[in-house]
Amino acid sequence: MKKKIAIVAGGFSSEHDVSLRSAQGIYGAMDKYLFEPTIIELPKEHNKALLAAQLHALQHYDFCFITIHGTPGENGLLQGYLQILGIPFNCCSVLPAALTFNKYACNHYLSAFDIHIARSILLRADEPQPTPEAIIAEIGLPCFIKSNVGGSSFGCTKVKTPDAVQPAIELALREGDEVICEQIMVGTEVTNGCFKGKDGIVALPVTEVVTSNEFFDYDAKYNGQVDEITPARIPDTMRDKVQELTKKIYHILGAAGIIRVDYILEGDDIYLLEVNTTPGMTPTSFIPQQIRAAGLNITEVLTDLITTNMQ
Repeated sequence: MKKKIAIVAGGFSSEHDVSLRSAQGIYGAMDKYLFEPTIIELPKEHNKALLAAQLHALQHYDFCFITIHGTPGENGLLQGYLQILGIPFNCCSVLPAALTFNKYACNHYLSAFDIHIARSILLRADEPQPTPEAIIAEIGLPCFIKSNVGGSSFGCTKVKTPDAVQPAIELALREGDEVICEQIMVGTEVTNGCFKGKDGIVALPVTEVVTSNEFFDYDAKYNGQVDEITPARIPDTMRDKVQELTKKIYHILGAAGIIRVDYILEGDDIYLLEVNTTPGMTPTSFIPQQIRAAGLNITEVLTDLITTNMQ
């Protein structure tokens, strides 16, 4: 008998619609001979009745494939609910999901394992904030100011002048109550997917990210304003270092399913940007193209992930 799979998408963040596009990509790639997939959309607004109905419906499925980019599927809330019910799912459990969703906490935690990160300052909406001059003195200009919990570059600004600091903070606060002001690193931007299946932890080919935009913003990610070069045009030794670092991060965090880790390469050094535990699966997303570049079949990878995490 086919296993009933709930592809859980949507959610409460600005990434709601992107999540639905990922869900469509997963639905299209899933093996319909083995599984009976259904897309379950959690509402964008906090409609308690609709949300309760959708969450209750998950009890009737054998497995949940979470593809929510943002809350409540990337920060551990949905995972906790599913664990209480005993329903298996594809991605990280509560602790690694919550940790990686908080970019500042995750990066500083991983820095204790000799992983390079940028200098940064954390601001909270309910606490006194440093002046723009104090922020600039700490991390310099230009810098990035972004939400600590958002994704897909919503609420992210590349700040070049002191008078742009406060508007950038206010924009980031629309996505959440915490803001990161972060040093800009100049180098080659790359991203690397990784998953754990029946054969253990596998690092996918590395992708080089080249955009003519100010940075890898929403339009670059989802509207084609970027060159995504897989495999990346980097030396084999650097490629191997990136892949080993990605597997190291996967192991340290106790990750599950597919993750994607973003980096900046500066000379021989690798700087961590962030860890994404529910990466995009849209037609333009990195993971599907890395799977193809590895000579793998995305349908078989999804089957491997489901069967491994269903055990």
